[in-house]
Amino acid sequence: MKNRFMLAPLTNRQSFENGKLSDEEFHWLTMRAKGQFGMVMTCASHVQQIGKGFPGQLGIFSDDLIEGHKKLTKAIKAEGSLAVIQLHHAGMRSPKEVIKQKGVCPSDNDKHNARALTLDEIVQLKEDFINAAIRAKKCGYNGVEVHGAHGYILTQFLSSDFNKRTDSYGGSLENRSRLLFEIIYEIRKQCGNDFLLGVRLSPEKFGMKLSEIKIISQQLIDAKQIDFLDISLWDCFKLPEEYPESKLNLLEHILQLDFKTVKLTVAGNIRTAVDVQTVLDLGVDFVTIGRSGILHHDFPTRVMDDPYFTPVKNPVSVDYLKQEGLSHTFITYMRRWEGFVEDEKL
Repeated sequence: MKNRFMLAPLTNRQSFENGKLSDEEFHWLTMRAKGQFGMVMTCASHVQQIGKGFPGQLGIFSDDLIEGHKKLTKAIKAEGSLAVIQLHHAGMRSPKEVIKQKGVCPSDNDKHNARALTLDEIVQLKEDFINAAIRAKKCGYNGVEVHGAHGYILTQFLSSDFNKRTDSYGGSLENRSRLLFEIIYEIRKQCGNDFLLGVRLSPEKFGMKLSEIKIISQQLIDAKQIDFLDISLWDCFKLPEEYPESKLNLLEHILQLDFKTVKLTVAGNIRTAVDVQTVLDLGVDFVTIGRSGILHHDFPTRVMDDPYFTPVKNPVSVDYLKQEGLSHTFITYMRRWEGFVEDEKL
């Protein structure tokens, strides 16, 4: 990486319903490469059609999608940025109106109207993650990030709240993390050592304990298969729910791990130049930027030029966001963040 800034894998709903890359999503991502993000990561990109998590999601589940990805990687890399795709499956969080059937989960889940995967389907799921990584390498990506965070299918396996299986993929933490490790080992084997491999994990929400995330993270490091860990903390600086008496914030707990040669990036309320410097000074290798990367396509340049840079205040106008490379669809989606987009004048 030419610097220590990664664009977060941000849901934007801008691509086609068949998973193909749209001009709007191409523009959004390449504008961030032009804005000097050292690593540009795509949105969560589904590895199975049944794993689609939202309308307009960019897919990586079929060779029919390769052409768009090749165009994207070429353009990102032309700006000197690393191109990385996030491999994703929403599991029980796949909306029925999007996938036209019940979502899947490690176990039956009435609340989310999801059914349990069979063992054969788990094998197929694993193969589809691996094949998506192989496909990504063919497309010219520098690497992949396996999405094990935010309550999606690999989190559902990791979480004892959702995983009630009694076979080798359920029960103990070792069993619940088995699928993740099998995917990681096989991607490394199939894609080689010169292909970046990262994993995203997140504590506290969706039934994940900080203590278990720390155990899994250390095991991933010790397995010597991954290049980076991406820990989504929601807010790096908050105190952990699991340890209410702790004087350490979430980030400081994560930094207790022995990272060896594995690089650490974190996301969560890193919005200003001072926030960036604070996180880097604590020992994080590179920062993952979401909200501020939406507001400023050139956020890395602005921070490197001004150690006190603060992003524009919200709410911002629709015209402002269009100038920053967001399509009408993405801007509409961003209205779900309260106070982010100005109300349109009647």
